[in-house]
Amino acid sequence: MKRLAVALSVLLAVPGIVSAQSVAEQLNDYPTAARADYVFACMVTNGQTREMLDRCACSIDEIASILPYEQYLEAETVLSMRRVGGERMSFFQSAAMAENLVADLRRAQAEAEIICF
Repeated sequence: MKRLAVALSVLLAVPGIVSAQSVAEQLNDYPTAARADYVFACMVTNGQTREMLDRCACSIDEIASILPYEQYLEAETVLSMRRVGGERMSFFQSAAMAENLVADLRRAQAEAEIICF
């Protein structure tokens, strides 16, 4: 018990140790499956070569550095719902909140394209 208290006090006394871990977690909040889905779709669109694998992986990494995963997921959901169509889905076509989510994703994608492609 005393060792645990000493270890905890050392961690809290050294600046940056605890916060560095949370920063790393924040920068890597995209699940592997989401990153892989993006890379697969990107490669289907741009060509299935090793170069495109690298470029598409770079692209999702850049997007992840700009948008938290939750915002990315919300924007992808809006885009997916827009493809469904129908009267009930009209909210996703015109709502300001939905437009802002998609616009943020598009900006992140454009920046990633400049950097990676």
